[in-house]
Amino acid sequence: MKIAFRIAFRHLGFKHQGSFTSFASLAAMVGLGLGICALILTESVLNGFEDTISRKIAGFDGHIRVQHFLFKPMVPFQTKLDSILTASNSSFSSVAYIQEAAMVRKGRSAEGILIIGHGENALPKSINQMMRKGSASLNEGSIVIGSDLASALKIKVGDKLVLVDMKSMVTLSSGQRMKQAVVSGLFKSGLQEYDKTVVYMPIKDAQSLFQYDDKVSGYTISINNGKRAEFLAARIEEALGYPHYAITWQEKHRTLFNWLNLQKWPILIIFGMIALVGVVNIVSALTMIVLEKIRSIGTLISMGMDKKTIRRIFLIKGIYIGVMGSLAGLGLALILAAIQIWFKPLSIAEDIYFMSFVPILFDWTMIAIIVLCGFISSILAALWPTHRASSIEPAIALRYE
Repeated sequence: MKIAFRIAFRHLGFKHQGSFTSFASLAAMVGLGLGICALILTESVLNGFEDTISRKIAGFDGHIRVQHFLFKPMVPFQTKLDSILTASNSSFSSVAYIQEAAMVRKGRSAEGILIIGHGENALPKSINQMMRKGSASLNEGSIVIGSDLASALKIKVGDKLVLVDMKSMVTLSSGQRMKQAVVSGLFKSGLQEYDKTVVYMPIKDAQSLFQYDDKVSGYTISINNGKRAEFLAARIEEALGYPHYAITWQEKHRTLFNWLNLQKWPILIIFGMIALVGVVNIVSALTMIVLEKIRSIGTLISMGMDKKTIRRIFLIKGIYIGVMGSLAGLGLALILAAIQIWFKPLSIAEDIYFMSFVPILFDWTMIAIIVLCGFISSILAALWPTHRASSIEPAIALRYE
């Protein structure tokens, strides 16, 4: 075993810069490393996109929404809802909300909006992190609006706006229901659907504007583990029964998440082909090394070295190339990802991609699988050249020029 390692590493240390063996080994390492790097970065960027979009959507809609099947106002049932969630051993927070269409006016300008009456005195932490100006606190007579809506109507923090119930505009006989409110804060999520239409206000003000009395539209539920949302939604529907309806954040935005899943695997397969090219390079490199060292192989066999040791020498070469290439690719991917995370040199159009820079999220399990696959592939790639090297006849090898 020691002699096999000594001979193998003698031609892998790159001491002889003009050696074709060294060049072929280095080229194979670089090819595999670039393939591994591309695959890790691609997977991390796709994870980053999905995680960023998921967190933003869950920040607005929660992981589960419980509402009337026909979207009618309901008598509050938070105590019963909380008992169901507690029995499911879930860490959660549930907040009552009112959601209705309305119109906002500033001077002669007006825009259609979606008012969400929030059941607490402050917006969730996830939305608080999106605040650009003002405060996320919801005091009586105050509202928090999106930055795109503020830009469209030239609204600033402290401005007074008029909110009009859209239903009252249809039934003119009862007169328009309207309410004046002061803008206390502006948020920007990058999701144009929310930034241009959503307006938050205290739930009491919303009940007054839309004549809900003490009723609510439903409850927003946030949980620590979003993967349990479907299970909990089914439990809630079963326990509450009709007309209560529980919908998860992924069901509500099914088209978006289907698109994310649809484009993820083809991209990974395409970049995986780059890593496969690196594996093929290992086969080519080892085959050419065998051809270059054929006289040396013949000499070793004629001196009594068995074919098992010859196979071991070239297998060690293949393993070395695979390990070094995989680790180099991993290291390069981590360095490039760290640069993007810290300095964000790659920016993108926020109105298209819902974020202003390319996000990175490491899935260490998937990274370990990618590196391990690169390592295993390099061993498999080395099998054919090692078999060819061990099958060389000494008499033929010694005549080889």
